[in-house]
Amino acid sequence: QYLTFQLQTSSSDPDRPTLQRAVVRCYSLSDKPNERTHRVTIKRVPAPPNRPDLPAGVSSTHFHDRVNLGDVLSVKAPAGNFYIDVNVETPAVLIAGGIGVTPMISMLLWCLAEQPRRAVHLYYGVRCGLDHAYKAQLVLLAANNPNFRLNVVYSNPAPSDNVGIDYQHKGYIDIGLVKRTLPHGRHEFYVCGPPAMMESLVPAIVAWGVPVSDVHFEAFGPATVRLPQTAETVITPQASMAVDVQFRRSGRTVVWDGSDASLLDFAERNGIAVDSGCRSGSCGSCETKVVSGEVSYLNQPDYDIAPGACLLCVGKPADALVLEA
Repeated sequence: QYLTFQLQTSSSDPDRPTLQRAVVRCYSLSDKPNERTHRVTIKRVPAPPNRPDLPAGVSSTHFHDRVNLGDVLSVKAPAGNFYIDVNVETPAVLIAGGIGVTPMISMLLWCLAEQPRRAVHLYYGVRCGLDHAYKAQLVLLAANNPNFRLNVVYSNPAPSDNVGIDYQHKGYIDIGLVKRTLPHGRHEFYVCGPPAMMESLVPAIVAWGVPVSDVHFEAFGPATVRLPQTAETVITPQASMAVDVQFRRSGRTVVWDGSDASLLDFAERNGIAVDSGCRSGSCGSCETKVVSGEVSYLNQPDYDIAPGACLLCVGKPADALVLEA
């Protein structure tokens, strides 16, 4: 699951450095369940290497530079449906890209503590050793737990990275690698990573013949995961032609032509200010009342949407819409 934080961050505008603004972000819990504490793991996000003029990550910079021991933070209780099935001992396959490893660490530590006889396979893909989170801990866990199999994949290893020691495979996590290295039999799959990995790997797992009920996934950031249509998949219809979307509070009506990934992107592109946070259907910050019409979702959002409302960040119009935004 994850925690949803609301942060009062300082403005990046040098002319108004004291200006405060609220930012909502979700971070996965990165430890096994604990009655006394919660742990999240936050990667500092710098400005892009090729665009140093752009700002660094607002939330991660705030946590790394401004949050100190003893500070009080605004946070919702743990939420989310992306957690391991505790009622079965089917082998678990945890597939992570980048910082998407955080929920996998939570699942892995729980399994090793509560179901030590359950086979667990972790596939973890990063660029190189500099991006390899939890490296020492994962190596130690793999050495001390015979039922835990670790497969680390570097896409662009540094000269100092050694295959067989720092990582096992070069390239990317794809269905071919999974097929070659995973023992035959039924497995429960849990996948979390950047959009490109999610959009290619999750459908490939289902196309391989794994039942949809055995494939669980969560993207960090916007991702469109289109599953192959099987008897278990249900695709919600979306508007196939241009429709009007009215933002009643903003006093704007704009034509949706299908070129935007979501209603949130559509609103922002047209200069309509709406609240947002995770942009992946988890935090509920963009929840908006639907006055009329219907909003569809390619995948069911993680957030428990209130009756008569929608999530703009993962929703698209199924017909003409009137939104209270």
